[in-house]
Amino acid sequence: MFLDNDWGTYPFVTASNVVSGNTTAGTGISPKFVTRIIGVSKAYTTRVGFGPFPTELFDKDGETLTQRGNEFGTTTGRKRRCGWFDAEMIRFAAKINGFTDIAITKLDVLDNFSKIKICVQYRLNGKTVKYEDISSETLKKIKPVYKTLNGWRKPTNGIKTFNKLPKEAKDYLKELEKQIGVKISFVSTGAERESIITI
Repeated sequence: MFLDNDWGTYPFVTASNVVSGNTTAGTGISPKFVTRIIGVSKAYTTRVGFGPFPTELFDKDGETLTQRGNEFGTTTGRKRRCGWFDAEMIRFAAKINGFTDIAITKLDVLDNFSKIKICVQYRLNGKTVKYEDISSETLKKIKPVYKTLNGWRKPTNGIKTFNKLPKEAKDYLKELEKQIGVKISFVSTGAERESIITI
């Protein structure tokens, strides 16, 4: 989403539009047939290459996300930048794409953290700002405001039903849902295709 030529963090973008509305142009399918739009986000935030990244981590937690999440480019092997979940950005993505549901992937990467943070808003010069109100240059200067939740410190890999997740993992997902304002319908707990919880 944030590599979109119009709505991404320009000029650190791709050369095309990747928002859901462009799907109809690319496929030749009329918008009237699109009734469900499922957003997909990791349980934390990553970025490849340059560009502003408010929640980027430069510490041990960031390295843990990189290693446990195997955050290296499939073709190039380039290391991805990692940070805490950015709810402000995903709220905007949900709004501009019209998400009806969202899928959260790589929940299991967070299994070893005792505390997990969610960026719930942006602050600039002491004032709350939204993603759509600022430029890429300004995005470099914002201060993320975090909500800290307890981690679960238990393996979730391979769990296939929501009720079997640790309480803290369920609390984390419920908080993401609350912050994004979109129903979480799918959660992945591993790299295998079968490691998906349908809620």
